[in-house]
Amino acid sequence: MRRVLWGLAGVVLVTSVALVFVRGMGISARREPIGIEAGAAQAAWRFLIPREVRQATNPVPSTPEVLRNALEHFADHCASCHENSGSGDTPIGRRVYPPVPDMREAPTQSLTDGELFYAIEQGIPWTAMPAWGNGTPEGERASWALVRFIRHLPALTPAELTEMERLNPRSPAAIKRDQDIDDFLRGTGPAPKAEGHPHE
Repeated sequence: MRRVLWGLAGVVLVTSVALVFVRGMGISARREPIGIEAGAAQAAWRFLIPREVRQATNPVPSTPEVLRNALEHFADHCASCHENSGSGDTPIGRRVYPPVPDMREAPTQSLTDGELFYAIEQGIPWTAMPAWGNGTPEGERASWALVRFIRHLPALTPAELTEMERLNPRSPAAIKRDQDIDDFLRGTGPAPKAEGHPHE
């Protein structure tokens, strides 16, 4: 018992000294998570997912219609952070903490279908991933369909990516810019001004 108490006292002392040294060092979403931090966070998240959800089988079949609907949903709702390809390489995806993962890679693809479903429905605390579940059977079916699409991301075709670009939400400014370009090309408007986004 005495050893346990000394051990706990040592942990408290080391933690206290570490906190004194890091206090005021600043905190930023620009920092890249260190490996142990990212691994511990994912392990803790997976540990807390209910076993019956983690082991659940996707009830939505992988049909062309399901993938098409999920592609449209992903392009409209998910791509602003995750990018159409699932790479996470977007202005938002690069600037949140932790950065949005490349969903085509093993850390995402090795998750079970149930874990992916849970991430969509419940979100992932301490990340930018919100909870999209609305508690309805239709909402759950849409989330399971997205799981099918996430599995499809490594095999996306150029034609699918082009279609997704057409489906991505566009701001009024982007719509006007495209209209100005079309007018110029038809000879009915002035040359559009070259504009860059200050945060790109």
